[in-house]
Amino acid sequence: MSCLGEAAGFGYVFSRSATGTGLTKPDQDLNSGVLSDRDAVGFMTVSASRGEIVLDRQGAVPLYHQIYLSLRDEILCGQRPYGSALPTEQELSAIFDVSRITARRVLNDLANEHYVERRRRIGTRVIFKSPAAPLEANLDQALDSLMALGEGTTVNVISVEKRAATDIIANALGIEEGAEVIRAVRVRCLEGIPIGYIVSYVRGELHTVISEATLSSAPLLKLLDDAGFHATRAEQTIGAMLADPSLVQALNVEPMSAILRITRTVHDKNNVPFLRTYAHYRSDRFNIRMDLHNPRV
Repeated sequence: MSCLGEAAGFGYVFSRSATGTGLTKPDQDLNSGVLSDRDAVGFMTVSASRGEIVLDRQGAVPLYHQIYLSLRDEILCGQRPYGSALPTEQELSAIFDVSRITARRVLNDLANEHYVERRRRIGTRVIFKSPAAPLEANLDQALDSLMALGEGTTVNVISVEKRAATDIIANALGIEEGAEVIRAVRVRCLEGIPIGYIVSYVRGELHTVISEATLSSAPLLKLLDDAGFHATRAEQTIGAMLADPSLVQALNVEPMSAILRITRTVHDKNNVPFLRTYAHYRSDRFNIRMDLHNPRV
């Protein structure tokens, strides 16, 4: 680990637009005023908040390639770590409602690009290892930046619901696949413009702590801290992706626009993970700044 990395600090930076929000329903009178954050966001995220990955079945990009990109991104950002198993052809077919031929092509393409290895009677496992070493940063600084982010923006709670943990979420939270989790979806706005689509997961027993009512009154991290879940360590991955149909609706961006994605897992003092968050931000409205120091100077 370099000296610079050990003393890294970072913050979030917004880009404000001089133009209007442009967030209006098709039948809204443009002279009637700008929609409230919640109305505008809710209009665009009714369907976006219902699923994990949304395929564009009417678009020009083939379904197999959309699924390939989704699984590849999960591998590259560490959601599917080295050695983890991918769904079988039959499972992929059921998950995405596609044919076995399509599912087979997805897995074969991942294997051809050396992201996974396929073996008969063993299945498909991830063989990709990121060449980048992790960069360490101060957790208190990171939490301060998150709090500052909240103070400068508004958050609209779209949904809070119970779900069965997928293999990825189960692995991230250290629970059994299929165990109950709470999934909270929020949209962060800056001056009425949606800039971030955030999806968080906590264990099912926290349903009394995390609800639409509580999230409307306080940030999720503060709610968890007040409930005795104190952040001691976190793993964060920052990457890029193309906007899928759900993000196009939620963030009011063009299809295939560049999206900044932050994946974060927060642990307590016993190194037990209690929060998994996926934050998707518009690249034209949001960036991350890092201040690098040499502690030996």
